[in-house]
Amino acid sequence: MTKIKVLVSDPVNEEGLASLRENPAYDVVYKTGLKPDQLLKELEGAQALLVRSETKVTADVIAAAKDLRFVGRAGSGVDNIDLKAASQSGIVVANVPGGNTISACEQALALMFALARNTPAADASMKAGKWERPKFMGTEITGKTLGVLGLGRIGKELALRAQGLQMKVVAFDPVADESWCRRAGIALVSVDEILAQADFISLHVPLNDKTKNLINKDSLAKAKKGIRIINCSRGGIVNEADLVEALKSGQVKSAALDVFEKEPLPADSFLRQAPNLILTPHLGASTEEAQVKVAEELAIGLVEFFDKGFARAAVNMPALDVAGQNHLFNYLPLADKLGSFLAQVTKGQAAQSLSIKYSGDLGKLTPTLLTATAASGYLRFAQAKRVSPVNALAMAGELHLAVSESSTPEAIDYAGLIELELTTEKGTFEVAGTVYGRGDLRLVRVDHLPVDTIPEGHLLAMKNDDKPGVVGHTGTVLAAAGINIAGMEVGRNRPGGTAVSLWRVDAVVPEDVLAKVKAHPAILSVKVVKL
Repeated sequence: MTKIKVLVSDPVNEEGLASLRENPAYDVVYKTGLKPDQLLKELEGAQALLVRSETKVTADVIAAAKDLRFVGRAGSGVDNIDLKAASQSGIVVANVPGGNTISACEQALALMFALARNTPAADASMKAGKWERPKFMGTEITGKTLGVLGLGRIGKELALRAQGLQMKVVAFDPVADESWCRRAGIALVSVDEILAQADFISLHVPLNDKTKNLINKDSLAKAKKGIRIINCSRGGIVNEADLVEALKSGQVKSAALDVFEKEPLPADSFLRQAPNLILTPHLGASTEEAQVKVAEELAIGLVEFFDKGFARAAVNMPALDVAGQNHLFNYLPLADKLGSFLAQVTKGQAAQSLSIKYSGDLGKLTPTLLTATAASGYLRFAQAKRVSPVNALAMAGELHLAVSESSTPEAIDYAGLIELELTTEKGTFEVAGTVYGRGDLRLVRVDHLPVDTIPEGHLLAMKNDDKPGVVGHTGTVLAAAGINIAGMEVGRNRPGGTAVSLWRVDAVVPEDVLAKVKAHPAILSVKVVKL
């Protein structure tokens, strides 16, 4: 079995990656500090790339990495990865949104205390041989108002800790959980209200078109005079030049930045000379505990993706909420196999539409990811471009393949059932499958005729007139070619009517052997399928 090559190009914690290194299915190549041309060379043959913030996964990198299927970010932000290019190429991008939550929260708290008591400047003064006690008069945090911009995992943790410090907390988040805020005693207000009320502001929002330069000259002018600002989220959310001007004028009393528009921060950056400004080199996730946890979760997510075809923390892939019924995730690899089966039995035929029906337990889900996975399985064999559930539905549209889905909570013969129907210029082809127990994938119907086989390995998919001698003929031809039969399932509509059969064999069936099988006059069609 060919191992899956995983390139780790940034210093991801090796202890956390231990499970991946020990997994015999993976070849982990750990090389950091690569220059752009070195990165491209190391990506040859790599199916997965693990990074932190140093490696820039650009559109050029994605175009050159022909085998790449998965990019994992050991942290929450993915602004160093070209998401649009990755999605167009069908590459799953996953992060670890919760692994560094506590570390980032505590970094924001540490910087808030440092701002309140002028700790870094006082330390530098002492080490310079001075004693400037009056110069470093601080302020108490107790009783002050903290404004939290962004109530994701980190923002929530910070808000709760600030309340424990007897601070008043006001917050803004366009998609905030209002019931959680009510229970926590946190007031949801506008950004302008936070600026007007807060003594301290801490930023915990992603960098996007709406948040870029969120804190700028205009917003700072609306702020309470003497406000203190902390940014441990992403560089670019605070306009750095505007912040320095506000520090010089005294509109902003002091500020602390852990992230910057350009990282590493240039040696000649004007920020290094700004007054009352604390600078730290992106330390939000830099704790031993966070680095181990992030690496462990990233390794688990990578293996889950390659084993089952989905990534729970993917940022460019539809989600599948199974409401605690984790066994339903097993229908994802089934959906892929059903799509692949249809593509191979209709090879060379121009497809017009693909309809997918979900019933039973699956009929209670939002099935977008299942649909995208089935379409991906079909398109992977039907055309040459890189395809995955990330880009399958968009690619289907480009190819004028109409993909539709329908659901019913009613169980039809099975607790959960996926039915695919493909229409081509030569007719309609159908396949259905289910999962027994918690992981036994089964193909249970072909062209509306019942079968029951494991969709795995090499198969011969045959349709024939239901006449004596077909099974014997096929078995004899395969035996003469030295091809062992692992199992065989037959379904028919009526005695003497039409039959379908699926033959599981232990090796590829060569074209000349296939031609001999087809020679029997009762055989209508036979296709080689690899699942």
